[in-house]
Amino acid sequence: MGLRLYDTHRRAVRDFVPRIPGVVSIYLCGPTVVVPPHVGQLRSQVNFDILHRWLKCGGYEVLLCRNVTDIEDKIIHRSIAEGVPWWRITDPVHRAFVRTYTALGCLPPSVEPRATGHIPEMIEMVEQLVASGHAYESDGDVYFSVGSYPNYGSLSRQQAERLRAAEENERGKRDPRDFALWKSAKSGEPVWHSPWGEGRPGWHLECSAMARRYLGAEFDIHGGGANLIFPHHENEMAQSRAAGDSFARFWLHNGPVTHRGEKIRKHPRNPLAVPALLDRVRPVELRYYLAAAHYRSPMEFSPDALDEAAAAYRRVERFVLRVGSDAAAPLPPQFSEAMDNDLNVPQALAAVHGSVAEGNAALAAGDRERAAGKCRSARAMLNVLGLDPLSDTWHRETHLQEVAGAVLRVVRNLAAVSARQGDHERARVMEQHIEMALAKRRQIEHPALIR
Repeated sequence: MGLRLYDTHRRAVRDFVPRIPGVVSIYLCGPTVVVPPHVGQLRSQVNFDILHRWLKCGGYEVLLCRNVTDIEDKIIHRSIAEGVPWWRITDPVHRAFVRTYTALGCLPPSVEPRATGHIPEMIEMVEQLVASGHAYESDGDVYFSVGSYPNYGSLSRQQAERLRAAEENERGKRDPRDFALWKSAKSGEPVWHSPWGEGRPGWHLECSAMARRYLGAEFDIHGGGANLIFPHHENEMAQSRAAGDSFARFWLHNGPVTHRGEKIRKHPRNPLAVPALLDRVRPVELRYYLAAAHYRSPMEFSPDALDEAAAAYRRVERFVLRVGSDAAAPLPPQFSEAMDNDLNVPQALAAVHGSVAEGNAALAAGDRERAAGKCRSARAMLNVLGLDPLSDTWHRETHLQEVAGAVLRVVRNLAAVSARQGDHERARVMEQHIEMALAKRRQIEHPALIR
């Protein structure tokens, strides 16, 4: 394996060599558990799951730390607005995320720390920063001094003097760009005891403390969405390095997912939430859709594109199920080259579809042995991508479920035709039957996602 990665920090492709031979340490920014997951949040997990699998395929042991942000401004605002404790929001939402990752075939992390379980480590880091002059206390709040860290802005390639002010209340700040490490207690908010009084940690501090706790002062890869580069990851890097940690050697960021040109909002009744999407496609098809674009490229979500991706996966699936060979085959060179070239999954999938096309041609010519060889090759590649139809993860999905999905699509089309023809009563009855069928299908196919 000669993996080359696009490093956000260096703005260049670099050859990846782990800090410890044979072991790759990864910190992945996990979810803020304020509402159940939507399609935009899933992309990052699928992209980094493919990286995880490719590294394992290359013989590496992967130490993956994926955090859970369970205390943050949005969580507190929702808690106060609904009059419920913060944990009544975060616990069920966290479980929904875990169920969703499992449903989409993501490998579990080595450790999944919660921010609220690591307050002592956060306080320790703040004390270090205050003692070294990189942070200061003001009326119970503690701020990181951006001016004390000369390399601030290097990750996002912004000049520090031109950066906008941090979003926190500027009370007691020495510089508008300074950001909060510790926030003093406010009415209705959860609080913990600290040397600066009752309060809670700032969002940026949480990841630095948890990365240090589980991966040490230096680790290989820090991953997350491109929307986190500034200010979150910029602030993480500044405070960690100011505290004496080397922190991340490589920075990888997946592109954003938009809908109708806009950011997908976190909302409890989001139409792009997972259960709604799984009414339309199976979990493996959703995974294929999220994996098919290059991880760094922007993605504009559309139902038509999702349907096209599902159809593309079904063509691969039909061939594999028809031939049914084992997966013990070497990976084709073009597949490995694509994956080593900054995880170029689109090119890797082109190799998969090439093998499927050649296998189908062999079947048409009656060459069963050649078809079996192409199937073994396709399955080996699909296994790396977490998409092998005959793997333990997906084999439970039967032809009957695919037929049921096809019937539902036909009924949907009939309902649309009836509506256009003015037969609204017939269309209404069909829609009712569709909803009942979908509810039953959800119970059968993925009951763990039913809340």
